[in-house]
Amino acid sequence: MLHFDTDLPEVDDLLQLFLNDTPLMDVRAPVEFNEGAFPTAKNIPLINDEERHVIGKTYKDLGQDEAIRLGVELVSGTTKSDRLAQWQQFVKTHPEGVLYCFRGGMRSKVTQQWLFEETGVRYPRVKGGYKVLRRFLIDQLEAVSPKVKPVVIGGRTGVGKTKFLQSLSPNLDLEGLAWHRGSAFGSHATPQPTQIAFENRLSIEVLKLFHNGNPHFIAEDESRNIGHRHMPMSFFEPFSLAPIIVLDETEEHRINITHQEYIHEALAEFVELHGEEAGFEAWAAALTDSLFRIRKRLGGVNYEKINKELQDALDLHKAQNDTTAHRSWIKSLLIDYYDAMYEYQLSKKSDRIVFTGNRDDVLEKLENSYKIHLI
Repeated sequence: MLHFDTDLPEVDDLLQLFLNDTPLMDVRAPVEFNEGAFPTAKNIPLINDEERHVIGKTYKDLGQDEAIRLGVELVSGTTKSDRLAQWQQFVKTHPEGVLYCFRGGMRSKVTQQWLFEETGVRYPRVKGGYKVLRRFLIDQLEAVSPKVKPVVIGGRTGVGKTKFLQSLSPNLDLEGLAWHRGSAFGSHATPQPTQIAFENRLSIEVLKLFHNGNPHFIAEDESRNIGHRHMPMSFFEPFSLAPIIVLDETEEHRINITHQEYIHEALAEFVELHGEEAGFEAWAAALTDSLFRIRKRLGGVNYEKINKELQDALDLHKAQNDTTAHRSWIKSLLIDYYDAMYEYQLSKKSDRIVFTGNRDDVLEKLENSYKIHLI
């Protein structure tokens, strides 16, 4: 039977864990971790998914004592040694970190005890575990969201809102948190985080902004949905009332920015993930699919025109590594799809627009009115 040292430390200052980006060792099973985790967490489970299933069934059928006995049996010998070695490496790399399981119960206590027996290190565990951490972030987002004061950057597709935003402080990069560019062509080569993971990331960043001393921060104009993820209403409601500053740029500038993002940056992601040839094919398929999904909004004639421009550009790109032809379909897409949609959306928010200007004018406005500045 397991015996626990009663002096092993617990941590309950959850706010400081998140404000300080404390390294977190998550000893839950991978299936739990993949449903939702925290940005600084690393999954080094005490029991894997299969072991968790078997132990859970034993607990249900035979009770806690038999489940614990089976768990000790399954995690023994070389299995225990291997997992201890991984925990030890984490502790060595992150002596300031903490560990947790789902409720701060048996799994985190076992991990903590075995680490102490092996190393003499009293590595702290989170009191209440993941469940308490998650509840804390939900509650804090509800409490803090009405108190912060976002300033929203708007502008037509291609004006460079995201890169401009990332050059400013303090900022909240919603598209970065949701891992999506926020448009029909906004998917990355790798998937978005789960909804739970996105909410955790958002809450942590809003908490940091709230505690940095300046209630204002800059964020990009977004609908509630960013790709397949959505902002919690506790944050979106005050966000949707924020003043809007519109960034204005020339058509040529917008084509250049969109060409860089959709062609060079997006293709590089796919190539890094899949390799040169397979990456190109996956990226080309993603572009084609993205265009197909908005065909009804484009209308049949426009869709056929832009799709032909896209396919011709892809053929030239593949054959000669020449990306210039992409500018044609990008221009058509900006004018025939994004601009009309943007004008309609902005017309519904006209009462919130407080300023319109180029990059330099917007910078001056942000600095003077909101103490938002270049990094």
